[in-house]
Amino acid sequence: MLCTGVEYMNIYDDTLIENIEVLLRRVCFIIKKRGRRILDDYNITPAQFDALQYLICNGELTISELSSKLYQVPSTTTDLIDRMEKNLLVERIKDPRDRRIVRIKVLDKGHKVLENVLIERCKFLDNSLKGVCDEDKLEFTKYLKVLFDANNSQE
Repeated sequence: MLCTGVEYMNIYDDTLIENIEVLLRRVCFIIKKRGRRILDDYNITPAQFDALQYLICNGELTISELSSKLYQVPSTTTDLIDRMEKNLLVERIKDPRDRRIVRIKVLDKGHKVLENVLIERCKFLDNSLKGVCDEDKLEFTKYLKVLFDANNSQE
């Protein structure tokens, strides 16, 4: 449960690290909540949003490959792709090198929906950081990248 205000539980030896954790958790919660409202406007679920991102960034994937990236069992991913196909976001295509393999291809509507959602998310962040100067935004970006790089190399 999220606490209100700036209360900390004093559960970790380094209070600065605990403060960073609490603030990151709260910011992630706020962004996730706003992000879900944006997804609702485009009639897609968070899982569909994640799938579109992986497919667009990684190219055409099989259900098995996408399942692995989404940390889902293949049957769940199959249901997800079925719904996305009905909404004309993706289509299943046979691999030209091996017709037994079926890949998932993002359609124009899927690309456009993802682009629009990302634009809305950027607008939300832009509005949230209106009072922050560009120099501080650059510094903030630098530290977010440090955190990202430290964790991205562990996967």
